[in-house]
Amino acid sequence: MTVQVRAAALSNYAEVARQLGLDPGRMLREAGLSVRALSDPDMRVSAARVVGLLEASAERSGCLTFGLRMAESRRLSDFGAISLLITHQRTLRDVLLLMVRYRNLLNEALTIDLEDAHDLVIIREELVIESTQTARQSHELAVGTIFRMFHDVLGPRWHPYSVNFTHAAPPDRGVHRRLFGLNVKFDSEFNGIVCAAADLNLPNPAADPVMARYAQQFLETLPKTEPGSVTLDVRKAVYILLPLGKVSSEQIAQTLGFNVRTLQRRLDREKISLSKLVNGVRRDLAMRYLSNRSYQLIQIAEMLGYAQVSSFTRWFVAQFGMPPIQWRRSDSSSRKGSTKVPNGRRRRH
Repeated sequence: MTVQVRAAALSNYAEVARQLGLDPGRMLREAGLSVRALSDPDMRVSAARVVGLLEASAERSGCLTFGLRMAESRRLSDFGAISLLITHQRTLRDVLLLMVRYRNLLNEALTIDLEDAHDLVIIREELVIESTQTARQSHELAVGTIFRMFHDVLGPRWHPYSVNFTHAAPPDRGVHRRLFGLNVKFDSEFNGIVCAAADLNLPNPAADPVMARYAQQFLETLPKTEPGSVTLDVRKAVYILLPLGKVSSEQIAQTLGFNVRTLQRRLDREKISLSKLVNGVRRDLAMRYLSNRSYQLIQIAEMLGYAQVSSFTRWFVAQFGMPPIQWRRSDSSSRKGSTKVPNGRRRRH
């Protein structure tokens, strides 16, 4: 199943591309996307191709904050019909629950999880696509958009403790400081936001229950999207649960609102096993973590569910045919083969 998103995911793309000297139409065509996506926000497009477009645009322009620049000018209206309902939710927690409920209207590839940790809440974000390509720009766009949305709801009362990214910091953090403030953490174990639990329960001064009911009724009249794939839903759950050490059939079923028997029956219907899905996500995350040299092997092993580095190494060799250290060296060498030229483009040696 091809994971698709609304073309609204490309809101502000053309403006940022032109500012950085790119031809947006040409970039879309090279990424295999229709130029119509720039003018039809409800058009469904491949999530993997959108991710590829943003990465190619960042590389071609030499701008490592391409996705974040798109997030800077996002508005609630970019979410389409659901934006009216978001505007009139009582609290940020209600907004997050709404995003989970209507995730197929927002971004089929996006998954969000809330982890309560005493007086703090960790809002984790993940993108689930068919490709294992780097998605730095898309993660920054997604987290930046969520941050902006919360700011639109709470205004100056929105003061999260930190904004976190799994990737390394860029040479210039100016755009990050401009959007998020000073407390941005790179080389983190997750992409997302940490805030006070009390912030999620602050009342939204713009909330109007009458308008919320009207918006809810309107949303119910919209054409229903096709039922989602349980395979995709399970992969989303595993991306969130694996680094937390909570991957089990019981935990995954509970996250999706099933019992274990129902989960197994639906996976059988799609002819896929839970173990294969977990292993696929573990492969994707292993490559992502190893590409970031700030992560030590023992840390990577733990985030992938292994108590010992030796166990992780045996699994990795079975999957990739080489030890993780060797894979990391080869990945580093391939990255060094890409160098910038004066006009901001890159070339391969």
